[in-house]
Amino acid sequence: MTKERPNVVVLFTDDQRFDTIASLSSTPVHTPHMDRLVREGTAFTHACIPGGTSGAVCMPSRAMLHTGRSLFHIQGAGQTIPSEHTMMGEAFQKAGYCTFGSGKWHNGRSSFARSFADGDEIFFGGMADHWNVPMYHFDPTGQYDETRLEILSPTTTNETRARDCDHIHVGGHSSEIIASAGVRCIQERLQSKPFFLYLSFLAPHDPRSMPQEYRDLYDPDEVELPPNFLPVHPFDNGELKVRDEALAGFPRTESETRRHIAEYYGMITHLDAQIGRVLEALDEAGETDNTIIILAGDNGLAVGQHGLFGKQSCYEHSIRVPLVFRGPGVPAGVKSEANVYLYDIFPTLCELTQTPVPDTVEGQSLVGAMANPGDIVRDAMYYAYTEKHRSVKSGGWKLIEYVVEGKHTRTQLFDLDSDPWEMANLAPAPAHAGTLTTMRQKLRELADSYDDEQSPWGTHFWQAMRS
Repeated sequence: MTKERPNVVVLFTDDQRFDTIASLSSTPVHTPHMDRLVREGTAFTHACIPGGTSGAVCMPSRAMLHTGRSLFHIQGAGQTIPSEHTMMGEAFQKAGYCTFGSGKWHNGRSSFARSFADGDEIFFGGMADHWNVPMYHFDPTGQYDETRLEILSPTTTNETRARDCDHIHVGGHSSEIIASAGVRCIQERLQSKPFFLYLSFLAPHDPRSMPQEYRDLYDPDEVELPPNFLPVHPFDNGELKVRDEALAGFPRTESETRRHIAEYYGMITHLDAQIGRVLEALDEAGETDNTIIILAGDNGLAVGQHGLFGKQSCYEHSIRVPLVFRGPGVPAGVKSEANVYLYDIFPTLCELTQTPVPDTVEGQSLVGAMANPGDIVRDAMYYAYTEKHRSVKSGGWKLIEYVVEGKHTRTQLFDLDSDPWEMANLAPAPAHAGTLTTMRQKLRELADSYDDEQSPWGTHFWQAMRS
C-alpha cells in the first residue's frame, strides 16, 4: 500500500531525568542526537508522569503511555493491561500501520502481543545487566516460551546474531541491541506501508555499565553536585530503604555521588549515540521527512538530590521527564512549558496521523500547544506515589503531603519560581498560610477528579489525612 500517512518512531528511555538533554539544560552531558530532535521539533520542558503505585514506578508509567489513561484508571497498577483498554499499538494497527516493538516491556506478554504485529529483541522485565539481557525474538503466537529466549552476552551475541543477520553487526550492550533492531526494521521490513516503531531502551537505568570510552567521558572529580545535594533526606518519607536508595551508601558522600552522576551521564551519551544510529537509518532510507519521532522517558531520577537516589518521590527530579516531538505537523525549534503528562502522547500521535482516538483514552492532544507555546494545557498537575505521597503543582507553587505508617507526618510547600531545586520549605511560614490553604484545597479537588480516593492507595492516604 502507498504511505499516505507519516511513520511513527517512539524512542523511550528508562530513568532519564528531564534535564539530561544538553540543549534543554545547563547539565554538562553530551547529547548531539537528542539535541537534533530538540532543534528540529517541539520540546515540552515541563512534561511529567503522574507518579507511581509501586516502587517500580516505570510499570504504571508505561501502562499510561500505551493506553493514554491516568494513574488511577489503569487496572492492576499497569502490570498487565486489560483488554478493554485500547493500546496505542492496537489503534495504529487498526489504522493500517505495521507495528514493531523492541526492548523493555514491563506490562505483560499478552499486552505486547496485542500491540505489535512484529518485533525483535524483546525484554519482558523491569531491569537487567545491560550486557546479559534475556531477549526474545518476535513470537507470532504471543506465547514467548523459554525455547525462544536467548541470553545476550558480550561473548555470544555477535556469533549468534550473525546466523540471523550476517550483514549487521550487533554489539552486546542493551542500547546497541535495541537500536540495531530498530535499524533492521527501518532498512528491511517496513517500506510497504506506514510503520509504528517502538524502541524501549533499558538505559540509563542501573546497573550503569557501558563501553569504556563512554565511561571515560566524564571525570567524577570534575562533576558538579546539584545544589540540593544532601547526605541524607531531611525526614523519613516512607521510602528511604527502597531498592534504588540502596545503590549508594548512607550517608551519601560527595565522591560516591559524583561517581554515580558521571556514570549516569556516560550511559546517556552512549544511549544518545544509539539513537543517532536510528536517526541515520531514517535519513538513509529517505523516511525522515515522513516520520514523526517522539523522544520520552518513563520517569526521572534523583542521583543524589535531596539525599535520594531513586524516583520514588514527588520531587521535580523524579516526576519530570524528557518529551520531544519531531516530524510532519510539528513546529521546529519550539520549547513549551505547558503542563503535560506522558499519557498525552497517545492522542497527540492520533491527531498528527489522523488516526481515530479510542474512547478509552483520557489524555489531551498537544498539537494545539505545539502551535501556541503559551498554552499551558492544564492549570494544575496532580502527583501521587503509592499510599505515601500526594502533590499538586499550580501557578508556580508546589505542595507535597506525606503519610508514613498510616499517619500524616510532613507538609512541604515550595515556590518553584524562586526555588526550582525545592530546597526551602515554606509550609511552616505564617506569611504563606493562605497559599498553603489554597494548595491543599486544590490537592483535594484534583484527588476527586482523578478518582484517587477510590483507589487502594488513595483510600489509605486520605484516611490518614483526615485522622
